[in-house]
Amino acid sequence: MKTTDVYQRYYKGYLYYHTERHGVSVKLTAETNNGMIEYEISVSFFPHRNEEDFAISYDACYSETVYSGKGRRSKKREEAYLKSLMETADALAKRVGGLIYWDKPLTDEKRA
Repeated sequence: MKTTDVYQRYYKGYLYYHTERHGVSVKLTAETNNGMIEYEISVSFFPHRNEEDFAISYDACYSETVYSGKGRRSKKREEAYLKSLMETADALAKRVGGLIYWDKPLTDEKRA
């Protein structure tokens, strides 16, 4: 099994889950295994108490599988999922009362 973070970026966000969370990690992940591939969009809210605090707690993490089937990584497919990333991530955050401030990134984006 191989897991690749196709896209990852940290943003300012908000969620109250046992404590206030002011940061959110947003990812598009591809997982391949024996000729099958699965793409997942996930958000993980974390405290972000200061500019250096990027400690992900993983207790406020939510995800949605956007594709699962035969195949391998496809740049064309990944671009389509990246176009819907904000909408899907916002829906995940909204389900639990969270917000993602897309206009306030905390880091540069990482792509594989």
